[in-house]
Amino acid sequence: MMNKKNIESTFSITASQMLEYLFCPRFTYFEYVMGIPQNEGQRFKVAKGRNIHEMTRIRNPDYFRKKLGVEDKKSDVYLASPLGIRGIVDEILFLDDTTAAPLDYKFAEYKQKLFKTYRFQLVFYARLIKDNFQIPVKKGFIIYTRSKNKLVEIQLKDKDFIELEKIIDDMTNIIQNCRYPKPTSIKSRCFDCCYKNICESII
Repeated sequence: MMNKKNIESTFSITASQMLEYLFCPRFTYFEYVMGIPQNEGQRFKVAKGRNIHEMTRIRNPDYFRKKLGVEDKKSDVYLASPLGIRGIVDEILFLDDTTAAPLDYKFAEYKQKLFKTYRFQLVFYARLIKDNFQIPVKKGFIIYTRSKNKLVEIQLKDKDFIELEKIIDDMTNIIQNCRYPKPTSIKSRCFDCCYKNICESII
């Protein structure tokens, strides 16, 4: 369990920072402790994804929300939590079973597999919703815009929220205590990493 006393009031972690950590914990160290920026070669893909996201939201009808039992929704909601996290949730769906659920748009194709980063982005948003609205969050949804706006439901378990706290705790320890973490165990990620020339774990 995270010790919240270790978090300064001005310090919080975003979903993007968490996704970088999940790719490799040393991203967190090099960028936020050493102050070495990433190579922004993926900017075009990010920008294109955001444009598709906006177009999808404009064009996407509300019929599927009725099928999900959505009674109300909020879009582009900025939230912060005492856990030490903050972010903008694409959509918050308030359901007729008195629970809520985050909905996230992905500029991606659905390939019958849920990436860990996708799951924990939903868990991240779910925790923000729980802490701000004091309402249970048991599932989340992803719309895959490159698969004809396919909607996928993901169940969120207690163990997911426990792991999220461990992730945030470790990230906080790296950033605030300048701790040098172990690299990712997936070595294929190292070959085109923007920090490969300064990370001694390479090859």
